[in-house]
Amino acid sequence: MDRFARLVSRLLRVPMAFVSLFEEDREILPGLFGLPQPWADARALPPHGLWRSGEASGRPLVVADARTDERLRTAPAVAGLGAVAYAGMPLTDGDGVVLGALCAVDREPRAWSDGELSDLEDLARACSAELCLRILSAQSRSVQQVLETARAGADRARSDAQRLEREAQAGLDHAELLLRASEELAQTSGLEDVRRRLRDLFVGAGKPAYVGLLVADKDELHRVPDPDVEHAVEREVLTMPVTAAFPSTRALRERRPVFVPDREALVADYGPEALGVFDRMGFTTLLCLPLWGSRTVLGVLAICWAKKHEVGVTERATLTAASGYIAQAVERALYLDERISVARQLQEAMLTDLPRADPLEISALYEPAAVDDMIGGDWYDAYLLPPASSGEPGALMITVGDITGHDMHAATIMGQVRSMLRQATLDHPPYSPAAALTALDAACSVLPVEAAGTLVHARIAPADDGPGWTLTWSNAGHPPPLLRTPDGRVTVLTEHDILLHHTLGPLPRTEARRGLPPGSTLLLYTDGLVERRGHDMDASTARLVGLLARHGERPPAELLRHISAGLAQAAPEDDVVVLALRVP
Repeated sequence: MDRFARLVSRLLRVPMAFVSLFEEDREILPGLFGLPQPWADARALPPHGLWRSGEASGRPLVVADARTDERLRTAPAVAGLGAVAYAGMPLTDGDGVVLGALCAVDREPRAWSDGELSDLEDLARACSAELCLRILSAQSRSVQQVLETARAGADRARSDAQRLEREAQAGLDHAELLLRASEELAQTSGLEDVRRRLRDLFVGAGKPAYVGLLVADKDELHRVPDPDVEHAVEREVLTMPVTAAFPSTRALRERRPVFVPDREALVADYGPEALGVFDRMGFTTLLCLPLWGSRTVLGVLAICWAKKHEVGVTERATLTAASGYIAQAVERALYLDERISVARQLQEAMLTDLPRADPLEISALYEPAAVDDMIGGDWYDAYLLPPASSGEPGALMITVGDITGHDMHAATIMGQVRSMLRQATLDHPPYSPAAALTALDAACSVLPVEAAGTLVHARIAPADDGPGWTLTWSNAGHPPPLLRTPDGRVTVLTEHDILLHHTLGPLPRTEARRGLPPGSTLLLYTDGLVERRGHDMDASTARLVGLLARHGERPPAELLRHISAGLAQAAPEDDVVVLALRVP
């Protein structure tokens, strides 16, 4: 009932709407929208409320200004609700007995248009049908007794009993559809997820042959394909301009349901392109419902039946209500998809483009955690240092770090720490990793930078005494780097100091040194690669060592693909960064 009140408020653009049912001494409000207190909590109006005060004969009541109307100006609800303009349509049962009214209320004088009153009348009919369905549901408890009587009675009694059973089953199907829609679509995470759940949402005797989800984007309507089951219509028409002569685009343009009962109606109202798709897909009946978001129409739900299908008032009201749940899921999915896209673009912008470090080969991999903002504090960095003398290759600085968190705050701190570490390195020739980390500790203890995390900061420079290169590194509580030598053996570089934290104050950092002979491979990574809930971290690290031993002679980019395939999660719980460097 609240849904009908919301539909009245939306279609007629009124601040208040309610479903009123009559009792002897009051009017109860099983459905309402926008009513002030105490009416909203009480869900009742005093005796002789708005509709009863004006009309008791079962006809519509339409008033432009209740304050000047003899029938309504003394009604208690006029002053209590602040009602000025009023339109009410009677709600009746199957025998025409007036049960109550579907009411629209405005706080300003208003001349109600014929179209608005027609919409209100249509909604009142649907609401009446829903009330009748509830009466039938109560009566269905005695269906067995009706069937036993029908067997002994005339054919007409048997036919009536079968009709009641069909109506009761249809009512149950409709109620089940709304229940499934509210449950299945409440936790969707993206458009693909919404589309996947739509596939099994519609069941029962009137199950459609195809349910399509189309999303509006500027001047186009895009069909969202099923990610798991390929359908012919999704291979044929994925995108169409909103001006196209299709029922779905018409529903979007006119912002109303569009019903095509059969092929003849399609021929009469639409173009040959729509007719061709209709025939090739084997559709006979089509209902297109606009998907209303909080501000605008987001897209269209297209429901297609292969056989001619009569869509009654109750079924149409049920499908319209279900489309409301679908619209909420689509709006949430569009927001999440956009948020993920923006987060990924921001993270990519904050990560470093790897330099050409000939003859060294270097590659990096970043994968955000599938939680929170899809952006986090893990990072990698690599940049060349000024050469000691002209004509000599310069040294290369590399960093892999992990600032605590998977959100925008962690990414912001990460950006500050990365820039501060670069500055600290370049300000301290001969570019000692330990000296740079010590300077970073000192800066974080003074500046308002809430840095907390781990990192490895390293310099790779040509060896002083022969071929190869020399690795000098300082580890602030980070997972140990791995070094694979040309003979295939992998060494875990365990030397490390305490982690980085802005409250610990300046600490004397140490550094270690190791030769990198030609053909060796260095691997730096964050804990998201080897640490996950329910798994032993030492076992994961051992798997990583094995992957490096088997594939470490490959180019770095190819090595990272093997590591990702062997260790990465489908939905990682933590950010993952891996950096590989190879000495040819």
